[in-house]
Amino acid sequence: MDRITADLLEKKHITARQIERLTSRGVDLVNILETLISLSVVSSNFVKRFIVEQVRSGRYNLDIIDQYDFIQDDAILEYLAEVMEIPYIDLDSIDMDYRLAERVPLVQLQKFTVMPISQDELNVNVVFHDPMDIDAQEAIQRLFPRKPIKIQVATKKQISAYLFKMELKDSVKELVTNIRNELNSISSMEEQQEASSILQLIEVILKACIKGRASDIHIEPSGKNCAVRGRVDGKLAEIFIFDKDIYPPLASRIKLLANLDIAEKRKPQDGRFSSYVGDREFDFRISTLPILYGESIVLRVLDKQKALVKLEEAGMDSGSYQKLHTSLMSPFGLILVTGPTGSGKTTTLYGALNELRSVEEKVITVEDPVEYRMNLIQQVQVSAKVGLSFADALRSILRQDPDKIMIGEIRDHETLEIAIKAALTGHLVISTLHTNDAVSAIPRMVDMGVQSYLISGALVAVQAQRLIRKICSHCQVEDKLPLSALEDYKDLIPEGTVFKKGQGCRECNDSGYMGREMICEVLPISTAISSLIAKGASKDVIMEKANEEGFEGLFANGIRKAIEGKTTFDEILKVAKQ
Repeated sequence: MDRITADLLEKKHITARQIERLTSRGVDLVNILETLISLSVVSSNFVKRFIVEQVRSGRYNLDIIDQYDFIQDDAILEYLAEVMEIPYIDLDSIDMDYRLAERVPLVQLQKFTVMPISQDELNVNVVFHDPMDIDAQEAIQRLFPRKPIKIQVATKKQISAYLFKMELKDSVKELVTNIRNELNSISSMEEQQEASSILQLIEVILKACIKGRASDIHIEPSGKNCAVRGRVDGKLAEIFIFDKDIYPPLASRIKLLANLDIAEKRKPQDGRFSSYVGDREFDFRISTLPILYGESIVLRVLDKQKALVKLEEAGMDSGSYQKLHTSLMSPFGLILVTGPTGSGKTTTLYGALNELRSVEEKVITVEDPVEYRMNLIQQVQVSAKVGLSFADALRSILRQDPDKIMIGEIRDHETLEIAIKAALTGHLVISTLHTNDAVSAIPRMVDMGVQSYLISGALVAVQAQRLIRKICSHCQVEDKLPLSALEDYKDLIPEGTVFKKGQGCRECNDSGYMGREMICEVLPISTAISSLIAKGASKDVIMEKANEEGFEGLFANGIRKAIEGKTTFDEILKVAKQ
């Protein structure tokens, strides 16, 4: 039995009978406390207060929280700070003064898990993970002999993450010094942009972000710093922090690489450039946006190898792949890929194009912007500046004798109408639409002003998809689900199923996840469903018919991936909960 449960039992907050009842139902002793909380035998608030009480009395060390995945350390620390009448700080929500932390040895900060964040005329504000650690407080006070330290509290995970950024910052310290020296010795703007150290810094940033598997690189100035963040597996993570003076030459040089106007800082701009990172060539799509402290710069990393990925290799299960592949072999019709922004729709379209392209057929795409360049495909870039919209491009495409057409996104009635006309006149059209599931695409098209009978005649298949994070293979362990969850989803979960989770390691930056893959639902439009669409049937009626024909929804597809051990049950609940 775990320490907290034993102490709750000893102090008669729970009874031995309650524990016996749960163990007799097959609950492991390791999961007793989590089960007691989930069944409301004891409230999570009570457990939080109990832990803080024990920490303050000296019976527990704060590290005890690390042994319980389901106990939120931020909730415990927030309550502890409230009881001790000291501020609780969310480090992600403040603009930190990194120059203050640079005055003291990083080794000392790492040893005690503390971070100096700011100072005023009277105090130095220092965040501690453990505000009860007197030795740490005395050691840090000696590092700031001129001012008393003011104790504040933050989570261990946050402090460690910021100390790691300090470590990265130290690793490029020499390069940053060289940049400053070059900027001081160079007077003209042109020479500053050509400075070799800035190019080296850009190379380091690109290399670190790509090595960290980032899909997007965000360069953002604030009042005191310039942050570089990478989107890894759908979540943003800070990778570098620089002082504010590094931002202007860095931003100018990146804009120069993408052939953007470096003097224009008041309007958004878009561009792209290619660069070798290691032995591979990557394309970078750049977008700038004027903000309060300068320009927010976002680089989308376009890996050419990902454009050529096969649909089944993107995580599509064999049943869904077979349905979509059969639809792609149709001589004409409309195939839609739906889902929210960032669900991998464009990658699926390119995977489909990869299967469709051949010397015998003409394939034309209309995109905004063209992300990946592919052979044997004529790609059209939509341009608002010259008045070339999706609808304008589509009209012209139909005079180009195409066999297959790909439209990056159907955004309005006009584009949808032309796409359906093209599908009805002998062309295979594939495109994306923003809906939450496959069946919702049908009422959405009706809402956009297209007649039901036209939709029924044109539509071949609809695929809805999401991206889920995969469990890190380096730290995969067994995951025990609460009884309530197993009871709620017993129709989808076979008895004796063992779920997996990642406990976090160096390889996955303690997230427990590494990489992403697709979960999807594919709705082929059968004769029966086509007839229902033509009659203007409701979404529920169409869904009922689809289920009769063997349709598997997103959630069921995701649960199957969790059962196979590819992802966690929690991830499926978060991404595709019904």
